[in-house]
Amino acid sequence: MTAPLSLGWPAPAKLNLFLHVNGRRDDGYHELQTLFQFVDHCDYLDFKVTDKPSLILHSNMSGAVADSDNLILRAAKSLKEHTQCQLGAEIWLDKRLPMGGGLGGGSSDAATTLVALNALWGTGLPPKELAKIGLALGADVPVFINGFSAFAEGVGERLKDVAPSEPWYLVLVPDVHVSTAEVFQDPQLPRNTPKLTLESLMSKPWRNDCQELVVKRYPQVAKTLAWLLEYAPSRMTGTGACVFGQFEQEQQAKDVLAILPASINGFVAKGLNKSPLMLRLAQH
Repeated sequence: MTAPLSLGWPAPAKLNLFLHVNGRRDDGYHELQTLFQFVDHCDYLDFKVTDKPSLILHSNMSGAVADSDNLILRAAKSLKEHTQCQLGAEIWLDKRLPMGGGLGGGSSDAATTLVALNALWGTGLPPKELAKIGLALGADVPVFINGFSAFAEGVGERLKDVAPSEPWYLVLVPDVHVSTAEVFQDPQLPRNTPKLTLESLMSKPWRNDCQELVVKRYPQVAKTLAWLLEYAPSRMTGTGACVFGQFEQEQQAKDVLAILPASINGFVAKGLNKSPLMLRLAQH
């Protein structure tokens, strides 16, 4: 059989609207409270199911990540092993999200691979089961599989669907890669923010506990954030490097993007409480 190509599976970016670090656990991971929201800026993946069990990835960023470390191939392999599926796949990645920016691109690619192949291979795992496989690949993967804006606790795996407002964002991408591992290992990272209820978190001003440390360590992030704060309430997402400003209207965000210094990249995106991946799955 030659299966048709299954095109245009989105892997959206996420923003951490707030991020609190509540403490370090005995296993080295950190207890967090964070709010994830998707934006309509995505990587895109195409899939072709094959009779042979091999997994082949084509990408417009070839060589940037070794195959053994590639989350897309690891996700496909994990699903195969978990379900004993004998089919294979050829996968094409159109990479549009910046790497190492705190937008969750790699985790989102892995989640889209799990969701798409689960449908295309007919393995039929429920979302909770897929999320378990995803969690072994990365703490952010379950939120992309879940497909809804979520308040997350634990290491980010305990999710509760929420529906914050869906503003427009201007997301700026400093030309620097921030290592998540290094941020969480840094002795200067605050680790004692008290845990709060979701109700009180939703009513307080939002902040990111990693921001002060990253701004101190990475002048490019400090400079970009300082520039954006002139125009809108702005914060860093995740452990950085990307920062985002919030706008009521798309045009306001586009006007600020138009005066962005040439040295900084950025894009305008709409906040979404339902992932575009869910809409694509419904069309499968």
